[in-house]
Amino acid sequence: MATSHTNKTSASSALAILPTLRPLKRRHLRKYSWLPDVFRIKGSIISRIIGPVSTVTLFASAVVYANQRGYSTSLTNGIVPLLSVVVGLILVFRNGTSYDRYWEGRKCFGTLTSNVRNLSRLVWIQVALPPTDEQPLHVKGKTPVSNLTPQQLTRRKIEILRLSLSYVFAVKHYLRGEDGMQFEDYRGVIPTSFIRPDERGYNTTTTPNSYAATKNNSVANLSGTSTDTLNLNRSDATKRVRPKRSKHTLTPATPLLSGTSGTTNRTVEFHPFADEASLPLPLAIAHEITRLLFTFRRDGLLETVGPAGANAMTGLVQSMVDQMTSMERVANTPIPVSYGIHLKQCVTLYLFALPLTLVKELGWAAVPLVTVVAFTFMGIEGIADEIEMPFGSDPGDLPLDRYCHDLKEEIEYIIERLPEGGVGGHGYDDGEGDD
Repeated sequence: MATSHTNKTSASSALAILPTLRPLKRRHLRKYSWLPDVFRIKGSIISRIIGPVSTVTLFASAVVYANQRGYSTSLTNGIVPLLSVVVGLILVFRNGTSYDRYWEGRKCFGTLTSNVRNLSRLVWIQVALPPTDEQPLHVKGKTPVSNLTPQQLTRRKIEILRLSLSYVFAVKHYLRGEDGMQFEDYRGVIPTSFIRPDERGYNTTTTPNSYAATKNNSVANLSGTSTDTLNLNRSDATKRVRPKRSKHTLTPATPLLSGTSGTTNRTVEFHPFADEASLPLPLAIAHEITRLLFTFRRDGLLETVGPAGANAMTGLVQSMVDQMTSMERVANTPIPVSYGIHLKQCVTLYLFALPLTLVKELGWAAVPLVTVVAFTFMGIEGIADEIEMPFGSDPGDLPLDRYCHDLKEEIEYIIERLPEGGVGGHGYDDGEGDD
């Protein structure tokens, strides 16, 4: 009986271990073997270069077949070494340049995320009602007097936090060449007071006479929704969602990737009145953030931190604009077309000359060898071409949607869980209640 009980215990222990081993094997197999990545098709460059590699393979097969039929198709081996050195140098430079652009885009977007995190934390904690005579004597700054209630101040701080988050979303769409505010991920991110009525779905005209009426109506609508958003005196924001005058042709897909997407350009006719000027949406949001910070300083809501604290917040906004400009430089400065064309010509010349030099010695064995070499060289060039514009929506581009979503969760957590400046003694609300 004891032996039977021991066997049952061992069997149950083994069954209990099996469920833990199965996911462990799938999750950590890549640490011990290359096979999962060697036979992986999804996410690789194979789908991008299968056509050119097949073409080179067919050419190599034709060369070998002609040689077997008695035709002279061989060349001297002195050609391949000369071309291989040149092609290798060009591929190394091409790949390095593309990855530098990819890394610079990631670095700038990471710095932008860091600036938004710091600005949100400083606004949430350091923006507070000015001290009164009831405060202790060591508290500085008692001159300004504010009529705001703590609830109204909290709503203003929530607005600037959401504007900072909106800036990141707007930069993502701006880098992808996507104008307008009709995208789904803007919902619940951009404050309602910042959106014009026509962007919410209302039909407005663009004639000069009705333009002033539209502006007045939008102010009236904003005043009916929130009186403490400090948006009543701002200028009209139509220009922030209009295409630039320099964009005479727009593509329905991502303009930055139009060279490889195969889409055709379509002409966009601009209304004469709407053609006055244009401003990217991120810059309009940065302007609004700076205006709100100035209003905080003017109303005495930054008295506890003084000029240094106010300048630190303004510096973060300036850095946000700087990072956007750096990413804009990457997106709007592609690698010269002539360089890419010359690289493809050199690689093609090398690959088409390779079977002519190997057919005499290797015969049919030259075909798989040429296929492997073509896969290697064309794969390197394909990877470089894929990552040189890192802000698109392709699988190999930067996951900007995930970065924005993660930042949105952080901002929501600050608003819902973390205490404001002067509220609470220490710690944070974890949402679990008292232990």
